[in-house]
Amino acid sequence: MRGQRSLLLGPARLCLRLLLLLGYRRRCPPLLRGLLRRWRYGKVCLRSLLYNSFGGSDTAVDAAFEPIYWLVDNVIRWCGVVFVVLVIVLTSSIVAIAYLCVLPLILQTYSVPRLCWHFFYSHWNLILIVFHYYQAITTPPGYPPPGRNDITTVSICKKCINPKPARTHHCSICNRCVLKMDHHCLPHNLCPSFLSSVALALGALTVWHAVLISRGETSIERHINRKERHRLQAKGRVFRNHYNYGCLDNWKVFLGVDTGRHWLTRVLLPSSHLPHGNGMSWDPPPWVTAHSASVMAV
Repeated sequence: MRGQRSLLLGPARLCLRLLLLLGYRRRCPPLLRGLLRRWRYGKVCLRSLLYNSFGGSDTAVDAAFEPIYWLVDNVIRWCGVVFVVLVIVLTSSIVAIAYLCVLPLILQTYSVPRLCWHFFYSHWNLILIVFHYYQAITTPPGYPPPGRNDITTVSICKKCINPKPARTHHCSICNRCVLKMDHHCLPHNLCPSFLSSVALALGALTVWHAVLISRGETSIERHINRKERHRLQAKGRVFRNHYNYGCLDNWKVFLGVDTGRHWLTRVLLPSSHLPHGNGMSWDPPPWVTAHSASVMAV
């Protein structure tokens, strides 16, 4: 940064020094000498007015971001309370839906070993999420102990004017220094545990829906098709899903990919295209090679 500034100001300073040198040797007109004197006088006045031994680029950045700091201190800090309430409401609603809607269906369709596995995995993951989230929102992140002079410090905090140990930073939302601060979030040691529990649940859900998309069916249709497959097998017949066009074609229908360029315009880039079909009749796309006659949605 200083090198670029010197490259920009170097020619200007050189020209000014040449003019000053000419002015001292009285080789320039009196008007130019007067302008040079006024320029030097104005520069001294400007430096005297703006001089601050504690100033610098950091001070200028802090002054420019002062409105944002005020917004964080007075408005955004309440978003944490709102987010905690939303997480509790969302988690409670998911658990209620699972017990009231999904569990009766599982009890009727799943075998005993599979039912035991789902019961163990879901409750184990739920306990981990609830435990780590409770620990995260109730455990203090850790603050420098006040009144201690035997702690090795690296600097003084400009906000709270207190000694800062290594890896300690000031949190504008907490309005105090935090030990080993990453950003204003959960405590650093509990954050990965909570996120890994959530990622485990969401990852399993993502894999499950990816399998359903590859088969060309929804979660409800899976239970219906499973019953229908067993019923037809008992009669020596083969069940065929009329909406299953093959793994790749199922994903193309799901993503709305009709041509090769749609992988870019509809998948990799934001797109507001409508899904395939009108929601009532489910004719296969024209590029699907193997399909059966159209059927009505059940």
